[in-house]
Order: sequence, then C-alpha cells, then structure tokens
Amino acid sequence: MSAAEAGDVFHRARGRTLDAFSSGTPWRKEQTKDLQRVLKAVDRDIPLVLVSGNHDLGNVPTAATVEEFCQTWGDDYFSFWVGGVLFLVLNSQFLYDASRCPDLKQAQDHWLDQQLSIAEQQQCQHAIVFQHIPLFLQSINEDDDYFNLTKAVRKELADKLTRAGIRAVFSGHYHRNAGGSYQNLDMVVSSAIGCQLGKDTHGLRVVVITAEKIVHRYYSLDELSKRGLDEDLKQLLKE
Repeated sequence: MSAAEAGDVFHRARGRTLDAFSSGTPWRKEQTKDLQRVLKAVDRDIPLVLVSGNHDLGNVPTAATVEEFCQTWGDDYFSFWVGGVLFLVLNSQFLYDASRCPDLKQAQDHWLDQQLSIAEQQQCQHAIVFQHIPLFLQSINEDDDYFNLTKAVRKELADKLTRAGIRAVFSGHYHRNAGGSYQNLDMVVSSAIGCQLGKDTHGLRVVVITAEKIVHRYYSLDELSKRGLDEDLKQLLKE
C-alpha cells in the first residue's frame, strides 16, 4: 500500500492472522480462505493494513514463508502516509531471528535506514512504527524474552527510531497490554481480540492522531458495543 487516503482512517491487523502456525501446517489453506472471506466484509473505503508476524512467517522466517506471505497478503514491510503522518510497517521476525534468510533482513535494514532518513529530513507531523514483536514490554533494559527483542537489537533500533523522530511503536504478540517509554519514544503493546494470556479482556486499541498528539486507549469489545468511544476521543476525532 503506497497511501491510505480514505478519510485518514485505516484498519490494521497485527500479525498472527492465522492460527495454523506457518506454511505447510494442516488447515492453513482453509484458514487463509476463511480469513480472506471475512476481510471482504470490511468497508472497501477503509484500507486494511496487514503487519506480518510469527504465525504468518514462523518464529524463524525463511525465504519461502516470506514469499508465501507476500503472495497472499502483500509486502511484509512498507511505508505509507496519511494526513502528514508517516507510518512504517516492519517485519519484526527478521529482528527476532533472521538466521535462515539473512539477505532479506539486510534488505529491510537498508530500506529502513532510507525511510528514517526521509522521516528526519521532512520533519513530518508524526512518524509511527507498526511491528508484531515489541521492542520491549516495560523497559528498554528488561531481560530478553520470547515476547520481546533482544537487548542489543532493541537498543540499536530504538536509538535509530528516536534519532529520526519516531514518536511511537505499536505492537502485539504478547496477548496482554503492556508498554513503556524510552527517551521520546512510546512502546505500546496491545492485547488481542482472540486468545488472552493475561487478565485483559478481548478488545482492541483505538488510536487518535491530531496535529499535536497521539492518543491511544484500549477498549474491551463489550465496552465498545455498550457505550462506544469516550467523549474526549470523539471530540478529538472531530478536530
């Protein structure tokens, strides 16, 4: 997707779009067809942005799993603009373990450096990153875990992002709400609509971006169906 132009609004699916883990797993083709059928019901005026994750590519991606994802869903990393805001979508599986496809990781690294240079030079209103695996869950100095990137990787990437003026990174993977901050960078980890691994209820995160700020809030599905968005977010959406 080169641009999301429909009313400055878009949907995002954060990796883990399929439960049959990676290519070749039984029922994967059937699940892919089911998901594509469901996604066809999304209003076509609202672009759908897909972020690749471990259930798409495997914990250790290969050229074959990346190719399958790209053929089925589109690019595994890309950028787009909406209303003066630059969005970067990363393939975080390369950051987790690219041992079986180092050339692909190198290509993304080169592309990311170019994109961050654009963000820094153009001084865009805001710049935001989407990736499936969080940089960290609470602190830049926390221990390495299945649900975060290693200390060396996260620190190097976080420093790159902050130098370029990236304001926030939005991730999933953890199946619980979490997050923290590093310098001027917010790390936002959202729980899941489906399987919960903590005490959060099934839900989604609503993000509202204005010229001055980025406001985000997690809502359970019950909260959204019963009362909808909070009034302050509704007012921000009108601005």
